[in-house]
Amino acid sequence: MVSRIMSSLIDERRVPLTVQDLKKELKERYKVLLRSEYEKFINCLFQKSPTFIRLNPMKTSVKWLHEKDWEVERVPWYEFGYRVVKGPENIGNTAEHRLGLFYVQDAASMVPPVVLDPKPGEMVLDLAAAPGSKTTQMAEMMRWRGVIVANDISMRRINVLSSNVQRMGSINVAITRLDGRFIHKVFGKERFDKVLLDAPCSSVGEARRNWRPLIRWSMRLVLRLSKLQKELATAGYISLRPGGRMVYSTCTIEPEENEEVVQHLIQLGAEILQVEIPGLRFRPGLLEWNGRKFDSSVSKCLRIYPHYNDTLGFFVCLLEKPER
Repeated sequence: MVSRIMSSLIDERRVPLTVQDLKKELKERYKVLLRSEYEKFINCLFQKSPTFIRLNPMKTSVKWLHEKDWEVERVPWYEFGYRVVKGPENIGNTAEHRLGLFYVQDAASMVPPVVLDPKPGEMVLDLAAAPGSKTTQMAEMMRWRGVIVANDISMRRINVLSSNVQRMGSINVAITRLDGRFIHKVFGKERFDKVLLDAPCSSVGEARRNWRPLIRWSMRLVLRLSKLQKELATAGYISLRPGGRMVYSTCTIEPEENEEVVQHLIQLGAEILQVEIPGLRFRPGLLEWNGRKFDSSVSKCLRIYPHYNDTLGFFVCLLEKPER
């Protein structure tokens, strides 16, 4: 109980945390995983992440942004994504944010919807949707035509999701509260054209803005999440129509939560597709980890390390269900 309270205090107050404070098992594991890039990766985790925003084309334009007394740089892989070099100290408290003119969202978080590329008129499932950053981005990419079923299991998180969907004017989003592992039993098999599963994960890639993932990390947690992720991924794949596409993503770098889950989908019949994202630096997916070998197509996945693009860390995989 005491350790839980202390973890909360460290996280909320953002007091200094050093590499020496990290668990020995985590450091040794990441030295093997990152190899020569370990120092750059760890040092980046202890640097505050930049602020990125995603403009809402329903309510504003780039012209409005340039009229502001802000200094911004466009995100290469998304036309409405910008890095705020100079702007309000707490941009999330501005009137423009509350009105839904933009969404505060890390640039790496914008990658999964870009990879999925939802089109107007499609039926899309966002299996673990809260808080809604990717849901509302996809709604904008679809020009608010078609349907996005945005699902989450937590009522608290759904309240946040609902608030963001309304704030951003995402009129083609329907929100459901279901256990994602069994969602195909509600909507039926092979119902959706596209599926996004940005899975619950150990969130190490988010450590630049929140110490909690580094404090709570353990192999027990990683393995427990890996089991859940495989169950959610299975449900998402069952829900996907033949010829449809699915993105599996996490904000962690753990192979058990990434490549191992992708391997599970391959065993279900999924085909991994090559992804081209101009301006994005990444590493290919691992082909072997801890004595286990993965299918050669797993190398088509994206490992987005924080020090590559000065973002949070992400893993992204695009797959397709073959036509019969």
